[in-house]
Amino acid sequence: MKPIIEYQDYRIFMSDYYEERKRSSAFSWREFAKIAGFTSPSYLKLVCEGKSSLSRVTMERVAVAMGLVGYEVDYFKAMVNFGNAKKDVVKRRYYDEMYAIASAHKVRVIDKAAFEFYDSWKNPVIRELAPMMPGAMPGEIAKMCNQDISAYEVRKSLIFLERTGLLKKVDEETYEQTEKSVKGSKEGLPIAIRSMHREMGRLAVDSLEKFDSSERNVTGITMGLNREAYEKIVDELDDCRKKIVAIAAECGELDQVYRLNLQLFPLTKQVKGTKEN
Repeated sequence: MKPIIEYQDYRIFMSDYYEERKRSSAFSWREFAKIAGFTSPSYLKLVCEGKSSLSRVTMERVAVAMGLVGYEVDYFKAMVNFGNAKKDVVKRRYYDEMYAIASAHKVRVIDKAAFEFYDSWKNPVIRELAPMMPGAMPGEIAKMCNQDISAYEVRKSLIFLERTGLLKKVDEETYEQTEKSVKGSKEGLPIAIRSMHREMGRLAVDSLEKFDSSERNVTGITMGLNREAYEKIVDELDDCRKKIVAIAAECGELDQVYRLNLQLFPLTKQVKGTKEN
């Protein structure tokens, strides 16, 4: 499903959300309505068909039911108000609000042309760190990294990030991000992203000895699962990651770069002949 900021019609967004949920579970209009707190099991279906509309009160409940957080809620409310508005001047006001939110939280999808971005930990870290240090020389940025990196490597990364449009130079040795977030496309960079995960996993192991427990959070669970439970957990992790991205996107003055790894992997082979629940 596309990010919410790529939608302008809240009915289409709700329909796509419903279809996405229905593909991965036994989701129904009745369940959707129940989660949102409506007594009519067909109300949201009628909304999506254009036979009814969300109100200023019900839009909040639907946003929560769909798991929207942070700026996503604000965008959804603006999108509902835009879709319901009758006068052009009102529509324009809410359209401008949608545009402002979308611009502030746009996600850049890295494609094959930017393969180098995932070559190591350096480019993602420098992309986050450089804007926090306006006017800083490459050597100063290098000293702020917890991993070994030279001033030359920082300069090389800055040149690459500016060339590919991932950073914009606004003054002498001063940069700003062109988008809040960056993600890898599923099709274009599987090998490079796997390499990035391996390297970030190694840095996570190093953090156990390098940092005090007050500066890092490392936890884990060893558990027995079947395929159905695994898929439910993956969905929960996806929702969690979305909420964390929203928190980071709304963060005010930044002062440090962190990495979050989410890992769920098998420790054994599948036991043959196990009865599925």
